[in-house]
Amino acid sequence: MSTPNEHLTAAHAEVKAEITRTDTKTGLLLAFVGAVLAGTVTLAREIPLNLPAYTVGGAGVAVLVGAAGLLLRSTRPNLHGRHGFPLWATLTPEQITATVNGTDPATHIAGLSRLAVAKFTSLRRAIDLTMAGVALLVLAALLALGGAA
Repeated sequence: MSTPNEHLTAAHAEVKAEITRTDTKTGLLLAFVGAVLAGTVTLAREIPLNLPAYTVGGAGVAVLVGAAGLLLRSTRPNLHGRHGFPLWATLTPEQITATVNGTDPATHIAGLSRLAVAKFTSLRRAIDLTMAGVALLVLAALLALGGAA
């Protein structure tokens, strides 16, 4: 039979794992966005572009840069010291022991869950922006290759 402490430990591990998964997905998407932007710059130099292609392509690049900004923001470390490493770095060994012994695990899980939701929300928005940006770049490529001639 499980004790409430085991349930809290399992919930804490689940939330930390979700944060890790979200950070991994964020890193992969950031690499993808960077590759798409680099490829776009390379192709834009090789293909003669007309005004509609420039306009739509520029919008696509702007949307992808916005997605990259969201991704970077979601992975930005929180150094305010409310919890985690920055807090521990400011405390003496005695204060760390007192803080750990006085912390309610459910409160810690709730704080981590809010962090996970914020990261997940930023990742979701960045995915939506990435899809929109790539769609605009595909449209710009079609316009450049004769769709608006």
